[in-house]
Amino acid sequence: MKIGFVGAGRIGEALIRGVLAADLTQNDQIFAGDVDADRLNALSKELGINTSTDNNDVVNNAEVIILAVKPQIISAVLQTIKPRITREHIIISVAAGVPIRAIEENLPDGAHLIRVMPNIACTVRQAISAICAGSYATGSDEETARIILGSVGRVVTVPESMMDAVTGLSGSGPAFVSVIIEAMADGGVHEGLPRDIALELAAQTVLGAAAMILETRSHPGALKDMVTSPAGTTIRGIRALEEHGLRAAMMDAVIAATRRSRELGESNI
Repeated sequence: MKIGFVGAGRIGEALIRGVLAADLTQNDQIFAGDVDADRLNALSKELGINTSTDNNDVVNNAEVIILAVKPQIISAVLQTIKPRITREHIIISVAAGVPIRAIEENLPDGAHLIRVMPNIACTVRQAISAICAGSYATGSDEETARIILGSVGRVVTVPESMMDAVTGLSGSGPAFVSVIIEAMADGGVHEGLPRDIALELAAQTVLGAAAMILETRSHPGALKDMVTSPAGTTIRGIRALEEHGLRAAMMDAVIAATRRSRELGESNI
């Protein structure tokens, strides 16, 4: 599989590294395009991939094209490569907030498009990515997208109508969880723990709790109850969280981010 990356920024680089780590293709079968020649040279030297400052070179040499550019410039980028795209290509867009309709309007008729919403955890291959199919995408196209995105984490399939909620929850979620981890560490420091140890304890605790939920498929409430003994330390802490409205605050954060995603998506139509 020859894979081309139009855009080699943080997300593009993470996907390149994931594809190589998963042995989905060979180094010389990856083609990356970007305006930053220094960045391309560094990636070529380290990873042994093909690079070019001309995105048309990427399209000409690849079968799967991953659009990893900022939403603000995706229309302009698509106009430059549109003449080179055929129905033989699979186009995978990871441009946040840009709906299928807006992308298809800048592609040849019948282009096979998959829209993806990954999150920043793809940089450590612990992402959750949601995919939805364009008007002409096939089941095989979706499977190709699942395999590629699966190299950097988990993948779910949703209708496009749910993509804003995905963005609000898992796209913005790493920032929300980072605030929680920082606050937990601050609590530990307040009680005398060194900052580095408090941060490691907090981060690993969140990671471990998440792994338990994903691997056991248990309800979070059930896992909470496992460590909440009568009149113990945990129930005292949970009461403090409830008193300060943590649940409502987290729900409101996801809802606010979802609404903002919807606003940005409408501006890209």
